[in-house]
Amino acid sequence: MLNYIGIAILVLVLDQISKQLITQWLDFGETVTVAPFFNLVLVHNPGAAFSFLSDASGWQREFFIVIALAASAWIVYLLWKHPDRPLFNASLSLILGGALGNVVDRVRFGAVIDFFDLHLLGYHWPAFNIADSAISCGAALLIWDAVRSSHAAHTW
Repeated sequence: MLNYIGIAILVLVLDQISKQLITQWLDFGETVTVAPFFNLVLVHNPGAAFSFLSDASGWQREFFIVIALAASAWIVYLLWKHPDRPLFNASLSLILGGALGNVVDRVRFGAVIDFFDLHLLGYHWPAFNIADSAISCGAALLIWDAVRSSHAAHTW
């Protein structure tokens, strides 16, 4: 279990270092073009994924903190309960580190710091960060693990 907690801590640390660096390099709202499809931009997201509830009156900050901490506790329990499932645990570790990285932002700044901006033909994907990337990769691996486990269980 400690290896998986280590993965979560690594994600958390990388996420917080990247956010510290970006806030030192860019002013709020400033955009730096890196490639024709990729910018760095400093934005604050008081909502959840894709800015869900970002325009709420402020109650969402505590709501998302509580949800993330409850999910984190559940993930730690699952890591302890299933030591024999490495892909499952690695995916949960990525989700845990990402969730805690965004909780730190909500506590410190009242919003999540986002800075990766992918775009194509004038359409921009919502800005995101390393924590969001870890959560997305962890979720994809979790789905892959479920499909793989389901397929193995139904093999003739």
